Amino acid sequence: MSTPVLVTQAGRDGWEAIVKDPAGAVIASDFDGTLSPLVEDPAMSRAADGALDALARLAGVGAQVAIVTGRPALVATELSGVSGHAGLGSLVVLGHYGLERWEASTGAVTSEPVPAGVAVAREQLPAVLRDAGQPDAFVEDKDSSLAVHTRRLPDPAGALEALRTPLSELASSVGLHLEPGNLVLELRPPGIDKGLALRRLLDSTGARSILYAGDDLGDLAAFKALQALRADGLHAVLVAARSSGATALTESADIVVDDPAGVVTVLTALADAIATR
Repeated sequence: MSTPVLVTQAGRDGWEAIVKDPAGAVIASDFDGTLSPLVEDPAMSRAADGALDALARLAGVGAQVAIVTGRPALVATELSGVSGHAGLGSLVVLGHYGLERWEASTGAVTSEPVPAGVAVAREQLPAVLRDAGQPDAFVEDKDSSLAVHTRRLPDPAGALEALRTPLSELASSVGLHLEPGNLVLELRPPGIDKGLALRRLLDSTGARSILYAGDDLGDLAAFKALQALRADGLHAVLVAARSSGATALTESADIVVDDPAGVVTVLTALADAIATR
């Protein structure tokens, strides 16, 4: 398999660094829209064909593999199927944007306290949705955050705009942050994002290079953190899937693919390059 098109020199340098020293690398990815195709019902998400096998190949050469997601760690673990994959015994799942950490080696989850504002927002959210004229918006309760999806509504984009201000006001009133995504608005604890999660993972592993793949606005924090760390000598490859249509993400990427199948192609190509180095 040929090397994917890397549109930046920094990306090409990152790719070569991972190929030369895979044991000093982190391979991390978002789940929904990146390793898993987007579906209307979040509970039906599953890893794309070949995704886990590609991650297992990279884990097999010593890379630290990880899934970084806004979902609860155990939910992402169950939906992705990683706990049943023999080649992923060293994988970690960073759930709730890093508030939770599941380790395949132990099966244990460690977590940080959930801010009290989440419980208050959970109680007030139904009334806010009714007052905004969107009582049927789907609320995904992630325990430490609340994601309001409009994908199932008759006018998803219009409903999203109708909810943006009232949900922003609710988040602000209870000390939370409102994070927009692809037809979703999420109320989450402030200061928690995928960029911080990746910084902590890199610190804990001592990795010198990383490949990170994402598809939505929530992955921008990860891209920005890794771009900043490049100035400190970190080698990084930023992969963006077009699944969610987040142009700000694709414009910042070193590799752009159409969907999770494209992400699998990139991961497989990287594993092939390491195997033939």
